[in-house]
Formats: sequence, structure tokens, C-alpha cells
Amino acid sequence: MSKAIAAPGRTLLNPGDHTLILIDHQSQMAFATKSIDTTLLRNNAGLVAHAAKIFGVSTILTTVAEKSFSGPMFSEIKRAFPDADVIDRTSMNTWEDPRIADRVNQIGKGRIVLGGLWTSVCIVGPALSAIDQGFEVYVIADACGDISVEAHDRAMDRMVQAGARPMTSLQYLLELQRDWARTATYDAVTGLAKELGGAYGLGITYAKTMFGGGEGGH
Repeated sequence: MSKAIAAPGRTLLNPGDHTLILIDHQSQMAFATKSIDTTLLRNNAGLVAHAAKIFGVSTILTTVAEKSFSGPMFSEIKRAFPDADVIDRTSMNTWEDPRIADRVNQIGKGRIVLGGLWTSVCIVGPALSAIDQGFEVYVIADACGDISVEAHDRAMDRMVQAGARPMTSLQYLLELQRDWARTATYDAVTGLAKELGGAYGLGITYAKTMFGGGEGGH
């Protein structure tokens, strides 16, 4: 008979057990993205980036043909990591760039979390490659996008069938926090949620303004 223990499940993420790789959130890639509204995509990418910043998550930022074709990375991400060394590639599959492999190996985490454009190319490539090499892979579905809903959905299906774990941007933020008694990050997390957390953020603003309320009695 199973016995309940007050402990998190093994597959839940924590800030120190994974590397976040944000891939090709760039102007030219966004122009053709139709599976998600571009404003929402930018919001979600910013939410993920700032969540990683709050919790000190090991993060790799990468672009493709930034100066010659695809344009700069979203400002929402750059604001979170203004001094980041962004790796600009020619390869569509991020995992095939030796500089990415070197960075992943230097960080030394067994879990990879991915978000970027497009899902069916620039996310499928590294996801399947990392899984083949023994990494656990998570994909933040709403921080990704593709040229059609069909393209995005089939790409997510393919990755899940290979063993990747799908999640969302707000889920990522709250999974890293996971307990409102963790006061060191409470204000930053609720502040980020109010700014980029959509209806949930509005709810926090309302509760604090009208009743002085907050999660966990804060």
C-alpha cells in the first residue's frame, strides 16, 4: 500500500535542476507565427525569462542569423538578461551548435527546458536530440509558436511521444515558487504575475488593493 509523504514529485522542476534554453524569439520568426497571438507570445516569453531571472535558473539565450535575417531577440527577454552572451547560430537545430553543447555541459544539469520559434523546427530539433542523449526535456508550449496551429500541435505531439513534458509559462513560474512561505522570492513572483500573469495577475492586484490579501496570508 502506498504511503503519502509531504514531498514534491520527482518530475516537478526546481530552480537548480535544469537549464532553460530560449531559442529564436526574434522579429522575423514572429512575423510568420500564427498559432499564438504575437503579443501573448511576447508576454509569455518575458514571463519565462523573468521567472528564470528571479530564481537564478541557468539560462542560455540563442538566436539564428540575427544580423542578416531574423532580427533581434524580443526585448521582453533581453530586459531580464541585459548582459547575456547570446549565441547566434546558423543551424536550425540549436543542439547541433558545438557552443550550445559546451554551454550545456559547463552548466551540468540533467534537465532541459525549452521555449522558442518555431515549435516544429527550432524546438523539435533540440528536444529530440537532447532526449536521445539522455536528458529530460520540458517544453513551455505557450512560449513557443509556429506557422499554424496544426504545425505547433503536431510538433508538441511528436515531442511528447518521444518523452518530452509539456507545460505553460505561468505553470513554470509557479512551479519554481511552489510554496508561498518562500518569502525570499514571494514579492518578485507576485510582482511578475501582476505584470505578465494575465487574469491571474489581475486577481492578485484586486485582492491586494481591495482587501490587503495575498497567497499564504501575505
